[in-house]
Amino acid sequence: MKSHVQILTTPTADTPGTILLLHFDQKRYLIGNMCEGTQRACVQSGARLQKCQEIFMTGKTEWAYTGGLIGMILTLADSLKSAVMSQAENRAKKNARKSFNAPPTTGEQESTRLTLFGAPNLNHTLATARRFVFRKGMPVEVKEQKSADNVSNDSSALPPTWSDENILVWAMPIVPFENSKIRSPNGTLSPRKRSFAESEGFEPPPPSKSPEKYSQEEHDQIVQGVVSHMFDSNWRLDALIEMPLSHVRLPATIFVRDPETKQIRKYSGPLPTKTNEVPDIPVLVRTPWPGASVKKLPPTRPAEEAVSYIIRNHTQRGRFDPEKAKALKVPKGGWWARLAGGHNVQNTDGETVTPSMVLGEPKPGNGFAVVDLPSAEYVEPLLARKEWASKEVMDGIGAIIWILAPGVASHPSLRKFMEERSHIKHIVSSKDHCPNYLAMDSAASSSIRLGQIDPRRHEIPFFDNVSVPQAGSSTQGSRVEALPASAVAAQRGQIVQLQPSFELQQHQVVPFVDTLGVLQQASPQLLELARQARQDVVNDQGSLENWARTLPNPDAEIITLGTGSALPSKYRNVSATLLRVPGHGSYLFDCGENTLGQLKRVYAPSELQEVLKDLRMIWISHMHADHHLGTVSIIKAWYEAVHASKPTTIPIHIAFHNSTVSPPASPSTPAHLAVVSDVDMLDWLAEYSNIEDYGYSRIAPLAISSAIFTPDETVPSMLGWSHTSAPATGVSKSKYPALLGLEDIQAVAVHHCNGAKAVSLTFPSGFKASYSGDCRPSRSFARIGKGTTVLIHEATFDDELAGDAVAKQHSTTSEALGVGAAMGAKAVVLTHFSQRYQKIPVMEFDGGSELEKSLEDDTAAPGEDGGDAEMTGMNSANAPALPQDSSQGGAAAVVKVKSRDMKVCVAFDYMRVRVGEIAQLEKFTPALLELFAEPEKKKDAEIGQVGKGNAAAAPIIATA
Repeated sequence: MKSHVQILTTPTADTPGTILLLHFDQKRYLIGNMCEGTQRACVQSGARLQKCQEIFMTGKTEWAYTGGLIGMILTLADSLKSAVMSQAENRAKKNARKSFNAPPTTGEQESTRLTLFGAPNLNHTLATARRFVFRKGMPVEVKEQKSADNVSNDSSALPPTWSDENILVWAMPIVPFENSKIRSPNGTLSPRKRSFAESEGFEPPPPSKSPEKYSQEEHDQIVQGVVSHMFDSNWRLDALIEMPLSHVRLPATIFVRDPETKQIRKYSGPLPTKTNEVPDIPVLVRTPWPGASVKKLPPTRPAEEAVSYIIRNHTQRGRFDPEKAKALKVPKGGWWARLAGGHNVQNTDGETVTPSMVLGEPKPGNGFAVVDLPSAEYVEPLLARKEWASKEVMDGIGAIIWILAPGVASHPSLRKFMEERSHIKHIVSSKDHCPNYLAMDSAASSSIRLGQIDPRRHEIPFFDNVSVPQAGSSTQGSRVEALPASAVAAQRGQIVQLQPSFELQQHQVVPFVDTLGVLQQASPQLLELARQARQDVVNDQGSLENWARTLPNPDAEIITLGTGSALPSKYRNVSATLLRVPGHGSYLFDCGENTLGQLKRVYAPSELQEVLKDLRMIWISHMHADHHLGTVSIIKAWYEAVHASKPTTIPIHIAFHNSTVSPPASPSTPAHLAVVSDVDMLDWLAEYSNIEDYGYSRIAPLAISSAIFTPDETVPSMLGWSHTSAPATGVSKSKYPALLGLEDIQAVAVHHCNGAKAVSLTFPSGFKASYSGDCRPSRSFARIGKGTTVLIHEATFDDELAGDAVAKQHSTTSEALGVGAAMGAKAVVLTHFSQRYQKIPVMEFDGGSELEKSLEDDTAAPGEDGGDAEMTGMNSANAPALPQDSSQGGAAAVVKVKSRDMKVCVAFDYMRVRVGEIAQLEKFTPALLELFAEPEKKKDAEIGQVGKGNAAAAPIIATA
């Protein structure tokens, strides 16, 4: 049986971890770090994961190792279920051909279970995501590898931790040397108790019991139950349950069925309270998502275990010897096949013949080890493992893939270990030996080609194909010893063939992006259009500068880090936009997965430190995964840059409550970082801080209310401190300049999902920035954004897909511009584009009076019942599916602009544009149209090269 393991990523700026794909014809296994960017790297490499049902996670349970796991699970859930349904459909068709009476089969009859192996706290990490992750029919089983449970009483017995029809796996959880002798064992589940995951119904923790008083056993049961119901629940958002009105627990939206029409309508009578009697009538309510019943997870201690694995194919039976079979009087045919398959048979004399009588010596299956060492403290405990001396385990192991933190590869004991085992091929994946190449080839090539047109706004992403150790690593500037003779540096695409014979193969190593080659692809016509655009800017400089002079802070810069929707793709990452306002600070609008990686491509390491020190606030618009899963990494990077990862003993809210300081005259490095969002987002950050110290003690967690507009009054937004252990307390507006660097911040609820908000920031200089997140065009948003300098608005769908925009609760290009016109915005930046189409809109002025009619009335907050049809961060499963032909390209769409003075910018990843220069961008539209037309012309010729990962030849498909 053929099998091999391939390296998909080595550590770079936007693929910080190492991930391997173990390949069998009928099955795949992911092994390594599930860091942010893993999913996008798999898309870039073309790795097919439909057959993957096991993930072996190495290293520790910290966000640096697990940040990409949630997104990967959601994607695998969809792909696995789709694959199973397809297989079931094919089987049904096959059965139907055999028999007209064959029973129908469905995908629900197949197993779509996903099994995760990793260090302790992995269940807890997933359970913290219960507020925004929900999948039906995709059971997720987490097998935490604990050092205390990994010790055998029999010193000679080393049974595999796990096995299936393809592989045997030995997990090796290790703790740092100084902790290994004082480590107390973790509790294990009592065999006489059913866990919550095993019980038929979900049982939340008793409300009378304080979460801090749970035992380790109870803690494990609770988090296992939560995870089970996150991925394998029969709960439905749209299910209405009938109960007496007096039994309803508020807050809840209550419905009744009209006795005459039988139609369901909202109940408007008296509500059940302790002091209020209500009529004894049946009503209908939605049951809450089961995970919501666990308001707060029991605390857990940070886990030190780092997990490594030895993985080996099954032992191969010896070769069948036909001469021996003949001598033993075994008839030729099926009897020989049964012997070769390991079964006893009877010979012609009625005697039993066993396989050992006719088979040669068995051959150990080939295999490899994956060793992850987060620091030098893990080296000695790892090398002391008994597995290295076990012939039973190590027979056939031909390679060790080392995932090493900076500095670890130079550890004397580790080098000696490699040298003593020179018969094994050692492959080292480390920032000390692997350069910071451009891992997202397609996005980098796109940015390079955009830079040919407009070099002021588009620069080549930061990379270095040569220098090791990498810039920005802890060993930068140090002399790193060369690897031992038996060791090589890991390379993307490297293959370790296991069967039929062991071999290290280099033929699929992915070459570095040929930046010069990408530049040479540009046609003379494109280069001429680009030259003409730049000349037009020079020719029209006077009027362009006059427009810029009307703006406060025209030097404010917008950096669009992620401009795609729902999922990361080759060309666009998920949502994140950085606003830098000189004299005030930097502000991050949404923070999708791998936002930090995007920043590392825009800024060199030294520049990035200044950007992080200047960061004042992170705004998270809603709890969809593509808008916030990069937040922990950004906070941790800020924490390291500003506070050297040292927590504070004085809570930020107390320091500000007692402070009478005035706002600083300049945005000198603030001591805190504000995170402003819905309370669910802030609760998630607080809960995850129990797993690792990523800097939560240094942030200012601020919940914001929605401004409300009624005919009688306007209620503005208010900020309040958010704490899971105490009720929120208000923040005086006089504190905003010192707390946020702002004069004011206002938010409104918008139609997209539960808790979704749009925001407007007003600076002391008069500069005003408004950001939509995801939503339908909103009249309330237009109100709080009146007088906006720059609006950053989603434009997920082309105007031709207006029906899809309504169904998915997004906006079209024209709708986004309509919001800008209603605000009187001076400039609009369009972002969050669907990956399903590729058009550059051509703007035409159309002064009309229909602006307000295009905006929706959203004075009432959506999702008042607490439901959320899009809890997974993906498009709602209940909404109509997009038509399959909606991704077709074609001629550029013509979009009517309602305000002649409003300038429009179409965003691309890595783009840096000053607000005062947005008016220049319309000059580049003809060149952009030509740029995106070229790949269509070359598509047939280049499709083969793209499939091989040749980024230099990859077509640039940027959506707009």
